[in-house]
Amino acid sequence: MKDQLLTVALAQISPVWLDKNATLAKIENSIVEAASRKAELIVFGEALLPGYPFWIALTDGAAFDNKIQKELHAHYAHNAVCIEQGDLDSICKLAKDHSIAIYLGIIERPLDRGGHSLYASLVYIDTLGNIKSVHRKLQPTYEERLTWSPGDGHGLRVHSLKAFTVGGLNCWENWMPLPRAALYGQGENLHIAVWPGSDYNTKDITRFIARESRSYVISVSSLMGVKDFPKTTPHLDKILEKAPDVLGNGGSCIAGPDGEWIVSPVLHTEGLIIETLDFSRVLQERQNFDPVGHYSRPDVTQLQVNRERQSTIRLDEDSASVLK
Repeated sequence: MKDQLLTVALAQISPVWLDKNATLAKIENSIVEAASRKAELIVFGEALLPGYPFWIALTDGAAFDNKIQKELHAHYAHNAVCIEQGDLDSICKLAKDHSIAIYLGIIERPLDRGGHSLYASLVYIDTLGNIKSVHRKLQPTYEERLTWSPGDGHGLRVHSLKAFTVGGLNCWENWMPLPRAALYGQGENLHIAVWPGSDYNTKDITRFIARESRSYVISVSSLMGVKDFPKTTPHLDKILEKAPDVLGNGGSCIAGPDGEWIVSPVLHTEGLIIETLDFSRVLQERQNFDPVGHYSRPDVTQLQVNRERQSTIRLDEDSASVLK
């Protein structure tokens, strides 16, 4: 029954803010450490690579045609992740080398949307080092819309991992009933919720989703403080004028399928949180409630999900006629 047990690692770390390469190094170190501690899945927070856009709320981010906002956005874009150009290749290699699955929150600059706009994406990499899904956040929240673009349903997918079926959502997407239902309906029983860093976000919704779905829920948040702002950050003096010492206090946690804490929110502590989950507890709690099984009424209500990857253009051409 070893497949019934899954050892998970919650990587509650800070980025080297807006520095892709330095943050990648921290992520790689966490993966190696998690593997050395026998973890089979490691989860990182929302937008960890290369960091959350805290400057927007601190520097009048809605100012139109503003030099500061333009230069900070360009710096963000330079440090964003382009999967097609191999930015995650080292992470995929570590996943394969250590037989560990990974959920990683990134800021993505995808070529299939022109290569200039940014998306808050949650990437799942399997134990063979293959990227199996890239979920672009459906609706950026409030000021996030000034730098992130809305995603699509392509990444609303689940993945088999030993006896478990895992799926994930970004930050306030976890409050959206229909995306949650889209994952439940595909058999999800281990839900991954990633956050930029605050127990304000994790302390209620983590247990709620667990009780609603009768699944394990892992919430992973980052840490962030002014010490994590590199001195090379554009307009750092302006950002620091209003920045509190702590911008993200963590709050990573795990709830069981009964909605009770396995690990209550951990604050102000950087490092890995390791726990082993037992799949049989999912079946125990589904005995009296299953939101997409015996306690559902698909003859009355059903959800339709569009998982097509959205693009501005669709190129139809005869490849034989294309000049080489």
